[in-house]
Amino acid sequence: MMSFSLAVCALKEGKKVARKNWNGKEMYLYKAITELPYPPLPEGEAWIDGTFGNSEFIIMKTADNKLIPWLASQTDLLSDDWFVVE
Repeated sequence: MMSFSLAVCALKEGKKVARKNWNGKEMYLYKAITELPYPPLPEGEAWIDGTFGNSEFIIMKTADNKLIPWLASQTDLLSDDWFVVE
Protein backbone atom coordinates (compact mmCIF):
# COMPACT_ATOMS: atom_id res chain seq x y z
CA MET A 1 0.00 0.00 0.00
CA MET A 2 1.15 3.55 -0.67
CA SER A 3 0.16 7.21 -0.36
CA PHE A 4 -1.53 9.24 -3.08
CA SER A 5 1.73 11.02 -3.87
CA LEU A 6 3.41 7.69 -4.60
CA ALA A 7 0.38 6.63 -6.64
CA VAL A 8 0.80 9.78 -8.76
CA CYS A 9 4.47 8.89 -9.29
CA ALA A 10 3.37 5.43 -10.46
CA LEU A 11 0.85 7.01 -12.85
CA LYS A 12 3.60 9.19 -14.31
CA GLU A 13 5.64 6.02 -14.92
CA GLY A 14 2.76 4.59 -16.97
CA LYS A 15 1.45 2.22 -14.30
CA LYS A 16 -2.17 1.63 -13.33
CA VAL A 17 -3.20 2.33 -9.73
CA ALA A 18 -6.24 1.69 -7.57
CA ARG A 19 -7.42 1.97 -3.98
CA LYS A 20 -7.99 -1.07 -1.81
CA ASN A 21 -11.11 0.49 -0.29
CA TRP A 22 -12.91 1.38 -3.52
CA ASN A 23 -16.32 -0.31 -3.62
CA GLY A 24 -16.14 -1.39 -7.24
CA LYS A 25 -13.78 -4.20 -8.10
CA GLU A 26 -11.59 -4.03 -11.20
CA MET A 27 -11.55 -0.21 -11.05
CA TYR A 28 -8.26 1.52 -11.69
CA LEU A 29 -6.67 4.77 -12.87
CA TYR A 30 -4.13 5.46 -15.57
CA LYS A 31 -2.57 8.54 -17.15
CA ALA A 32 -4.04 9.05 -20.59
CA ILE A 33 -2.96 10.97 -23.60
CA THR A 34 -4.25 8.61 -26.29
CA GLU A 35 -7.94 9.41 -25.69
CA LEU A 36 -7.48 12.96 -26.94
CA PRO A 37 -9.23 14.95 -28.18
CA TYR A 38 -11.61 15.16 -25.25
CA PRO A 39 -14.42 15.99 -24.89
CA PRO A 40 -16.19 14.83 -28.03
CA LEU A 41 -17.72 17.66 -30.02
CA PRO A 42 -21.21 17.94 -31.52
CA GLU A 43 -21.72 16.49 -34.96
CA GLY A 44 -20.19 18.64 -37.68
CA GLU A 45 -17.55 20.21 -35.42
CA ALA A 46 -13.92 19.15 -35.12
CA TRP A 47 -10.97 19.97 -32.90
CA ILE A 48 -8.21 21.99 -34.49
CA ASP A 49 -4.87 20.12 -34.50
CA GLY A 50 -2.85 21.10 -31.47
CA THR A 51 -5.82 22.35 -29.46
CA PHE A 52 -4.66 20.38 -26.44
CA GLY A 53 -1.01 20.00 -27.33
CA ASN A 54 0.41 17.24 -25.15
CA SER A 55 -2.31 17.43 -22.51
CA GLU A 56 -2.37 14.56 -20.05
CA PHE A 57 -5.12 13.63 -17.67
CA ILE A 58 -6.19 10.76 -15.45
CA ILE A 59 -8.77 8.24 -16.63
CA MET A 60 -10.74 5.86 -14.43
CA LYS A 61 -11.75 2.44 -15.71
CA THR A 62 -15.01 1.87 -13.84
CA ALA A 63 -16.46 -1.36 -12.47
CA ASP A 64 -18.92 -1.42 -15.40
CA ASN A 65 -16.09 -1.13 -17.97
CA LYS A 66 -16.43 2.54 -18.84
CA LEU A 67 -13.60 5.04 -19.18
CA ILE A 68 -14.23 8.41 -17.55
CA PRO A 69 -12.09 11.45 -16.65
CA TRP A 70 -11.20 11.25 -12.95
CA LEU A 71 -10.78 13.87 -10.24
CA ALA A 72 -9.43 13.00 -6.78
CA SER A 73 -11.65 13.45 -3.74
CA GLN A 74 -10.38 14.65 -0.35
CA THR A 75 -10.49 11.04 0.85
CA ASP A 76 -8.48 9.83 -2.16
CA LEU A 77 -5.82 12.48 -1.54
CA LEU A 78 -5.35 11.52 2.10
CA SER A 79 -5.61 7.73 1.79
CA ASP A 80 -2.70 5.34 2.15
CA ASP A 81 -4.42 2.32 0.56
CA TRP A 82 -3.20 2.90 -3.01
CA PHE A 83 -1.52 0.07 -4.92
CA VAL A 84 -0.16 -0.64 -8.38
CA VAL A 85 -2.48 -2.77 -10.52
CA GLU A 86 -0.64 -5.65 -12.21
